[in-house]
This record gives sequence, C-alpha cells and structure tokens, in this order.
Amino acid sequence: MNSIPAGETGFDRLLGFTLPMRHARGRVVRLGPALDKVLSAHDYPAPIRHLLAEALVLAALIGSLLKDEASQLTMQAQTEGGIVELLVCDYKDGAVRGYVLHDPERLAMLGANPSLYALFGQAYLAITFDYAVTGQRYQGIVPLEGDSLSQACESYFAQSEQVPTLMRTAIRWNGSECVAGGLLVQHLAEGEEGRERLHVRMDHPEWEHVAILAGSVRHEELVDRNLGLESLVWRLFHEEEEVRVEPLARIERGCRCTIEHYRDVLSRFPESERAEMQGDDGTIAVDCAFCSRVFNITV
Repeated sequence: MNSIPAGETGFDRLLGFTLPMRHARGRVVRLGPALDKVLSAHDYPAPIRHLLAEALVLAALIGSLLKDEASQLTMQAQTEGGIVELLVCDYKDGAVRGYVLHDPERLAMLGANPSLYALFGQAYLAITFDYAVTGQRYQGIVPLEGDSLSQACESYFAQSEQVPTLMRTAIRWNGSECVAGGLLVQHLAEGEEGRERLHVRMDHPEWEHVAILAGSVRHEELVDRNLGLESLVWRLFHEEEEVRVEPLARIERGCRCTIEHYRDVLSRFPESERAEMQGDDGTIAVDCAFCSRVFNITV
C-alpha cells in the first residue's frame, strides 16, 4: 500500500483520486469562503441555504470530472407549483455559482427541516455537460427523487451514464459561516478511466467493496478544516494496495456577470425591443440573480 502525504488543510479545494486495483475513481471537496460569497448574495432561510450549499458541492464534484478547460457543468432542478421553483448552479474551471428561487411564505409553513419532496414536489433534475473542445452539449434528466440532491445525482449516473456512483455531502452552519464538503466515488468497469464500459454491474464485487469503504465517511470528516483532503482519502482507503491522488482546481465564486457581457447580449436584440427595455434614464437595468447586482447598461 502507498502512503499519502497529509497535504493542505482548509477550504475551497478539490482533490481527485483513483484506486487502480479496484477500477475506481473519486473526488473530494471542501468549500468555505467561496461558498459564503455565493450564499451572501441573497438572505436565504436555513433550508434554502442548506439546499444550495449541497448543490454547489455536487456541482464541484461532478464538474471536476470534465477534463477540458472551459467546459461547464450545469445542474438545474425545476418544478411547477413547488415551494422551490428553480435551483440552478454550475461549475467551470473551479468557479461555482448558484441561485434558488423560492416562495418564502410557503416555506415558512414547513418548519425547520423540510424534506426534498416538500420543497420541490414532483420535479426533475437536469444535468448538462457543455464540452469546450467539441462544442457539444449532453444533457441527462431524471426525476428529483430520494431524500437529498445527492441521491438524485446518484440516480442520474446510474440511469443516464450507467456508472455506479456514491455521493456524500455534509453542511455545517455556525450562524455566520457555512462549511460544506463532499465525496464522489465511481466504479469504471473494464479498467481505466476513458475506456468503454461494456459490462456495467451495480453489484460488482469491486464496487461493493469500494462503496462500503467510501460510505463510512462521517459528516464531521467532510467539514473538518483541520483534516486535509489527502488525509481523508487515506483514512477511507488506506488498506488498498494503491491509492493515487491529484490536486485539482481551487474553488472560487464564479459569477460571470459584467457590463461588457450584458452589453454584448443586449446588442443582439432588435433596436425596437431594446427601446422598450430602457428606463427613463435611457439605460437598461439587468438584474443578475446569481450575485444580486443590478447593472445599468447603455447600448
């Protein structure tokens, strides 16, 4: 077995790892200041803050599976008539952003810990991969079912990708700061990452072994800033013959709103439509839901 250096402690880090003898790969992430910046854009009540924190962790874990720079992962849950009308977040080169549109009055009637179904009702989860190199887009849609977003994402990989996947998340809020961590582990049957998976088995002995080890991760370990991600991986898989780790992207808040971007978007509208959008001062007010800023654009 190989020992793993303790590595860095702290927040806003992504770590990749592989278990070559088990044909498995994984990601582990811990968010702190970057998460607080995203959450601070709106005064979210506790259940919504928890929901968005979990979604951002999942977006980082899944998005980090993309190999090419400038490729993007977008995760969106939408429903008609649900207390949460829209949840959207994305990941691109280490940058995350997210937003939740919800009904505060109906939410207040649910109590402190509403279930996923209570928040969304009948809803669907869409996961979209935009590949920068090829320009292609791939989207998978699954029912938003289970007790958490993590379970819904596991269902996505099982149904749309046919990849056995385990995901765990943890969120801690101390009244002023939020910490969130997550773990993703997948079994790539037939060997190395990138090979065609010809014989997918959700009950493969290799996968069952890895899933048991990964599933033993504790909530406290995922959000412990003093526990390096390398050390966490070693705790879980130290009995394996070989464990390889690879530091991945640093995480930051990634709202991409700029005056130049919105001016470019608005320039594509017909002049008559732009005139209707203008206020009394001759500018067009554009409200960015992600960062809660209003841009007054002159076009």
